[in-house]
Amino acid sequence: MRTAVILAASVLVAGCASGGREAAPTSQPELSVPASTTHTTSAKPSPTTPIPTAAPAAGTPMPQVIRWVEAGTPADVAGFHSATRDGETTDLGDDIAFVAAGARCVTEKLAGGQLACLVTEGDLPSKPSDVEGNWVAGWVDFAGPTVDVGSLHGDPGLFTYGDGAELTAGQSLAFGDYRCRADASALVCVNFAHQSGIRLDDKGVAPLGCLRPVNPPVGVGRQFSCEPD
Repeated sequence: MRTAVILAASVLVAGCASGGREAAPTSQPELSVPASTTHTTSAKPSPTTPIPTAAPAAGTPMPQVIRWVEAGTPADVAGFHSATRDGETTDLGDDIAFVAAGARCVTEKLAGGQLACLVTEGDLPSKPSDVEGNWVAGWVDFAGPTVDVGSLHGDPGLFTYGDGAELTAGQSLAFGDYRCRADASALVCVNFAHQSGIRLDDKGVAPLGCLRPVNPPVGVGRQFSCEPD
């Protein structure tokens, strides 16, 4: 019992002794600051290869095709919502119509904005022997994952109202998933959603990007398709 009393008294005396002065600051270890280091951030290299003036040929890598198409001078899409036939102009609403490099093109909103074009020259498929009806060898349906060349049509269909405005050489036109650019001798259209494209010229229709030849369905002369994911 006496020992406990002595210990308590000692603690009390020590507390009173320290109450009259500030506590000494606690010593902190010095931090060594490393010498400043210069970090080099590698910037993305800008493309140094000049963009060709001529339209990309079949077999051109798709990034280069897209780069060429996007380098065209953007045309105002508002000027391509009508078609004219025999002097009569028809408002196409949301659809697009244009002519370029000998091709006539139009979209169809009822088919998801799919692009269709008519060409008259080049290597176009003959009418299959097992089909009957009005064969249009230069009718091109570019859906994105597929391209059909040559098919049966009993009337002008999408082209009933005539032709749209001209997309002049060097201009590009963007609509939906598509963008097209014309030069003096060819029209190139790409579909961004499927990374596919077509080139239309006096040699016919050339597939671009992921499109490869496949066996066409009945009623179609030639078909190109992208491999399924």
